[in-house]
Amino acid sequence: MTPPVFPPLFSGLDAKGTCPFVLACDEASNVCDAGLVTYDLAYDRLRAAIVFAPEVPLRDAACMLPLCGVGFQNALGALAPPEVGVHLGWGGEIYLNGGLCGKLSIAASSRDPNALPDWLVIGISLDLWPPSDDTGLTPDATALYAEGCGEVDAVTLLEAWVRHTLVEINTWADDGPARLHRNWLGLAQGLDTDMTISEHRGTFIGIDENLGLLLKTEGETRLFPLTDLLTEPA
Repeated sequence: MTPPVFPPLFSGLDAKGTCPFVLACDEASNVCDAGLVTYDLAYDRLRAAIVFAPEVPLRDAACMLPLCGVGFQNALGALAPPEVGVHLGWGGEIYLNGGLCGKLSIAASSRDPNALPDWLVIGISLDLWPPSDDTGLTPDATALYAEGCGEVDAVTLLEAWVRHTLVEINTWADDGPARLHRNWLGLAQGLDTDMTISEHRGTFIGIDENLGLLLKTEGETRLFPLTDLLTEPA
């Protein structure tokens, strides 16, 4: 396999079968440069992670999660047939033609929303092939190559994700979150439907200016900030 090629200021590190998200967090904790892209490209799954060095508090920097999702949609949209629809769940889920196909994850050096984190990592995991030929066993899940994307090379998709994410970062840095807010809402999975967030049942009615989820429950609207999605790599 030819190693992926990334834009200037980005560098690649092959995880060689280990979890790229965990590797990126470990590298970031050891003070690696921002722009490190760790990756593991197996025949049935694409996994990768990007290390960021935020210059804003975590409550603002956490928008890298939906931003990387929009970057992925733009990347796949440029490579896949036009009939392939990509939608994004607020929790980082990636849907192809309505089926769950992958997920984005977020970790940072701090969980304090007001703190300036030393590092922040966004990971992506995308199923390329379904685990079984009998896809009827998992009707709500799918895989890239089961959705008419057999010509999409995993290395090319990874390279495109990083490139398109960089474009989104530059736009966000120059213009603020308004464009990201608008673009993500246009891709949102489950908008105006009922869902359960942190044991609270309600209707997903939108996102606030920092892309936190707004859930309308009986008698009130609850805000769930993106920092609620921070996870510990394992």
